[in-house]
Amino acid sequence: MEKFDTIIIGAGPAGLAAAYNLKSNNQKVAVVENNLWGGTCPNRGCDPKKVLLSGVEARDRMVQLQGKGFDEVPYVNWKELESFKEKFTDPVSKNSRDGIVKGEITAIDGQPKFVSDNEIVVNGQDHYQADKFIIATGQRPSYLNIEGKEHLLSSTDFLSLKKMPKDITIIGAGYIAFELATIANATGAKVHIIHHNDHPLKEFDQEYAMELVKQLENKGVDFNFNVDTKEIEQQSNGQYLLRGTDFELTTDLVIGATGRIANTDFLDLEKADVKYSRHGIQVNDKLQSTNSKIYAIGDVVDTKQPKLTPVGGFEASYVSDVILGKTTQAIVYPLIPTVVYGSPKLAKVGVQTGVKVINQDVTSWFTYSHTNENKAKIRIVLNEKSEIIGATVLSNEADSFINLLTLAIKQKMTHQDIEKEIFAYPTAASDLEYLI
Repeated sequence: MEKFDTIIIGAGPAGLAAAYNLKSNNQKVAVVENNLWGGTCPNRGCDPKKVLLSGVEARDRMVQLQGKGFDEVPYVNWKELESFKEKFTDPVSKNSRDGIVKGEITAIDGQPKFVSDNEIVVNGQDHYQADKFIIATGQRPSYLNIEGKEHLLSSTDFLSLKKMPKDITIIGAGYIAFELATIANATGAKVHIIHHNDHPLKEFDQEYAMELVKQLENKGVDFNFNVDTKEIEQQSNGQYLLRGTDFELTTDLVIGATGRIANTDFLDLEKADVKYSRHGIQVNDKLQSTNSKIYAIGDVVDTKQPKLTPVGGFEASYVSDVILGKTTQAIVYPLIPTVVYGSPKLAKVGVQTGVKVINQDVTSWFTYSHTNENKAKIRIVLNEKSEIIGATVLSNEADSFINLLTLAIKQKMTHQDIEKEIFAYPTAASDLEYLI
């Protein structure tokens, strides 16, 4: 039986980052992966989604400038864009595993289970021991428990479609639903979003969330709020009939985007005295589980932090330092901006209430009007010292602008501080002095 200083379960961005950190400090490290090396983000999540969105962004610019330099605007060619995406995703798993091996880290393929607090068995036969474990197994899509749930596809299935259907329905109204709807709409598909209440994107200011709804409706996306989907029935012609209370809809494909569940149920965590729920592994402020030898990082952790790749990387760095004895302090998270890659994009950072809130429609400002954006809005939150403490942005530039606002909040910048800076002009950044 081989023994390691640390065994990491899960070879996603967080797990791999921890492995390299520990190995660079002379630890004997192993990584166990039962699926695709590299994890969700580069294989079937944020990276491939971003490639597909590149086509959306290009088309959006042409639509905005139709009659102002462009005549006909084509729909996104799904087959060609999907093929382009595969150039990024196909090499990920092999390259990730090869990188581990090249770095002299032991790569173990298979399904791990705990047999005690310091030992796992992989594929029911190979046993490994370690002084410490890091669980970084991520999440997977969860599905509605309704009749016909076997017909539901996931976001992973969507990103791998070989052909975009003419009519597609997405159940849910969170980040994933909006992003998939944006992509499918740009291919010319008719898109329906069904949500059980009337609060889409509940983490965001509802004025801004509903403005994004309006902009997508203007592009042809059909929103159905306050609908509880009860049943999905496949018809003889291959289509699907969705039923809810006083609601029916026929469609070609149904995507479930009603949340994700932590990958904990296959690890036999009870044998290692690790407590968990469907929300993830319970941890303390040092990311230790109920067993102090076993840590958890990334999407599998039951915390209120956003489940984002950079958060997992941050946690990997922190846990590595804890294991190596470089820190005994509790983890302290920096500001974490989040983005919905819709059309337009919606982003937020920091707190959303304060002493003063500046809510500005900037659609007519040159930064946005020169590309003829349909709608651009910015919401800045200030404290009693007139320091920026939060923001929400709706625009094509929201993803980059929110990073600037994140730094401004970190630096506790006021209007006077902003006025002392010189930004490239004309840009969203150079507008900031007129916003606060």
